[in-house]
Amino acid sequence: MKDQRSEKILYGEMTQRNRNFPVFSVCLLIKTVSLTGGINESVSSLIITNTLSWFFCLFRGLFSKKHIEPKSPSQNVPGWKLFGKVAARESPPKDSRTIQQEYEARAGKAGSGGTSPTQPQHGRRKNLDFEPLSTTALILEDRPSNLPAKPVEEAQRHRQEYDEMVAEAKKRELKEAQRKRKEMKERFKQEDSIANAMVVWNHDILPNWDNMRNTRRVRELWWQGLPPNVRGKVWSLAIGNELNITPELYDIFLSRAKERWRSFSETGSEADDGASLADRESSLDLIKLDISRTFPPLFIFQKGGPYHDLLHSVLGAYTCYRPDVGYVQGMSFIAAVLILNLEEADAFIAFANLLNKPCQLAFFRVDHDLMLKYFAAFEVFFEENLPRLFNHFQISNLTPDLYLIDWIFTLYSKSLPLDVACRVWDVFCRDGEEFLFRTGLGILRLYEDVLLQMDFIHSAQFLTRLPEDIDSDRLFACIVAMPMLNGNKKWSQVSSSKHKKTGK
Repeated sequence: MKDQRSEKILYGEMTQRNRNFPVFSVCLLIKTVSLTGGINESVSSLIITNTLSWFFCLFRGLFSKKHIEPKSPSQNVPGWKLFGKVAARESPPKDSRTIQQEYEARAGKAGSGGTSPTQPQHGRRKNLDFEPLSTTALILEDRPSNLPAKPVEEAQRHRQEYDEMVAEAKKRELKEAQRKRKEMKERFKQEDSIANAMVVWNHDILPNWDNMRNTRRVRELWWQGLPPNVRGKVWSLAIGNELNITPELYDIFLSRAKERWRSFSETGSEADDGASLADRESSLDLIKLDISRTFPPLFIFQKGGPYHDLLHSVLGAYTCYRPDVGYVQGMSFIAAVLILNLEEADAFIAFANLLNKPCQLAFFRVDHDLMLKYFAAFEVFFEENLPRLFNHFQISNLTPDLYLIDWIFTLYSKSLPLDVACRVWDVFCRDGEEFLFRTGLGILRLYEDVLLQMDFIHSAQFLTRLPEDIDSDRLFACIVAMPMLNGNKKWSQVSSSKHKKTGK
């Protein structure tokens, strides 16, 4: 115990006095011998450790810190070039345009042979608007001094390749500029045509609608497409209002629809109005589902969009107005197109009267016999105008119902781009149901070569999802080439004969 206490005392003294270790170590050694009668192992190791610590502090103080001076800002770091590292340059790096100008200046001096600098240099480009400057430094810059110079033939070949690239770039840009000028010219021409047609429709045709609607001049203007600001008015007049629906009547049926929705959402049941609960529930679900899928790229009819509630109101009011028809999938596209061109009440009036037409009523009431009659009449003109494609479809067992149903149900508003579909609607309002089937023949004519190479599955998929880049002028050119004549019989005569055969 005495030895342990002695060691603790010695350790404390060493810790406090290790700064004066040379003097203290001698005193410590004498004191240790007197207390313990010798130097034990722990004290010996402690003395050695403190000795090393003292010598380290001594030598560290002998050497002063080295002062590092910052580099002068004038010193430049060596640069890098395409073929390796080069010495630092005092001047800033040159861009590709400067390099090209210096090269052409050197080439001009070499080629002039001491002639006057005012003489034109052959092969020198004066217009640099179309220079592909990113390639200039790679081709025209001389090699570094540590590499052999380019042979004359190689330099000439590089110069030729460079000139070819510049010429090709210039050709592409000129071609692109010509295309843009052509597009702008066509656009201005179309805008002028629409503006002139708008004046004619507003000042000459619409005020005298009953007298002028069937004139040759009006029919030709109609075929070219209606101006957007008069389209809704012309559609409304052409469709008519045989049902004598008024805006007040629309408000009544809209109130009933809202009451039904509120009652159904609160109690899950409605008052019996001649339709089963399952049918009413199915109609409500179908309306919500179809609205979400109506022109999704526009995002104006989906929930939260500006026309969502409006479309929901028109469709709901129609289900109350015609409970015998109810809601059928595809109606939302027709109502949406009308809403884009008419006010709410006018859109409902046109919608109800349009769906009351014989062809639309047959399809939306799913009258199979009448639908087959229309398909049979379509096949007569299909075989008359496109015999090769008709035979190909016959061999493939591709029947018209596989693609016509979707086209007729939505009046092409789902299958064609919206602007093309609106132009189809223009002439449909003029010519009636005949033009719907004539448009179908025009689409088949437009893609006849493609369809002849397809089998049943690919043809059906192609016709149910048409390309999105259909040009209206090309389509209408194909429609013009499809006369609705079978011998001396017109569409109305052929469809009537099919109608009699089916007993309708």
